[in-house]
Amino acid sequence: MMKLYSSTTSPFVRKVLVVAHEAGCLDAIEPLAGKASPIQADMAIVATNPLGQVPTAIVDDGQALFDSRVICEYLDAQQGTGLFPAGAGRWPALTLQSLADGILDAALLARYEQVTRPETLRWEPWLEGQMGKISRALAQLELQVPAFAVQLHIGTISLACALGYLDFRFSEFAWREGHPRLADWYQTFSARPSMAQTVPQG
Repeated sequence: MMKLYSSTTSPFVRKVLVVAHEAGCLDAIEPLAGKASPIQADMAIVATNPLGQVPTAIVDDGQALFDSRVICEYLDAQQGTGLFPAGAGRWPALTLQSLADGILDAALLARYEQVTRPETLRWEPWLEGQMGKISRALAQLELQVPAFAVQLHIGTISLACALGYLDFRFSEFAWREGHPRLADWYQTFSARPSMAQTVPQG
């Protein structure tokens, strides 16, 4: 059984759980509570991952796997699910995953700026820069929706988790405005059992 250092609010943990659900191996994952923080390391996680991040997985042979991209590909390879396409379809899927992960990286930096940094030290241009990355990515994705609309792979899973995190932590951002095709796609995709059962809590 895979052990997974997790947080109920982490979008990257959610991505792993969605992949596990779609691969039919969610029951083979034992969640371990993790308190990853940019300023206070969880030494239990650090013992296997010096970055101290979630998700961090420990597989049957004791090997540690991180980050979410590695863990997701490991699960897919173990189960033969095909969520990481082969051939020409591989590169668009991986690029979409990278774009979605980039949205999450920017969103997490913005979140840390808002709630972790002392108010007197917060830097508005930094926050605007991170949100600008997200806005540009959403504009591109709105144009790309027809290319991935009916596909299930690591790219679309990553994107759905990124949009779900924007709903969870940045509801005031109202990302659906100006992105109707992306909003329609997300409404359909988020109804999948794997998404419905992994909605962030906290």
